[in-house]
Amino acid sequence: MNKIDAGTIVRTVVLFVALINQGLAAFGYSPLPFDDKQVEFFVSTLITAIMSLIAWWKNNNITRTARRNEEMLKREGLK
Repeated sequence: MNKIDAGTIVRTVVLFVALINQGLAAFGYSPLPFDDKQVEFFVSTLITAIMSLIAWWKNNNITRTARRNEEMLKREGLK
């Protein structure tokens, strides 16, 4: 009947992990064994990778629809 969406389950689990992490940090425990430089490097690398993929995807006609639209624009002299 009414099943719980997988996305709802994932968001709930992530929320509980974040709350546990915040609680441990509030009491002075370091639940994650990373120093600031490692976190900064990871976040910087992640942002670079995501933005590179987005730029690559947006500027290239990967999907069938995009290639078809590109051909139509060239036929109509709009590009």
